[in-house]
Amino acid sequence: MYDDIIDYKFDLKFHNRMSLEDRCAIFMPFSALTGYKENIDEKNIIYDKKIELSDEKKEIINKRLLEINKLKYPNVYIKYFIEYFKNNFKYINKYGVVKKIDLYNNVIVFEDNTKIKINNIVDIYF
Repeated sequence: MYDDIIDYKFDLKFHNRMSLEDRCAIFMPFSALTGYKENIDEKNIIYDKKIELSDEKKEIINKRLLEINKLKYPNVYIKYFIEYFKNNFKYINKYGVVKKIDLYNNVIVFEDNTKIKINNIVDIYF
């Protein structure tokens, strides 16, 4: 009955093999929901505790920001945090050239147009 196709070699020129993860996802009942995968991925992120800065550290950061503002296109290293949810923080390190310090919007703007809120800065070097 199936003798003509039993030894047939399938040619996968037109279709790439589906990954095992994608094949398993077909059988997940919630996989059709929009944003389900992103929501699950978000839950797997390990968050950090917020670092409370002392008054001395805040003063040091403010002095360094004033020095950076005087220089023309300095290279700086900034450690800052992003708040994802209430009391869930992730710390990020950014190294690059500062284009300007926008005191009106309270942000530092890098040459690649990355914007960092000044209030989120934990450490800064140049």
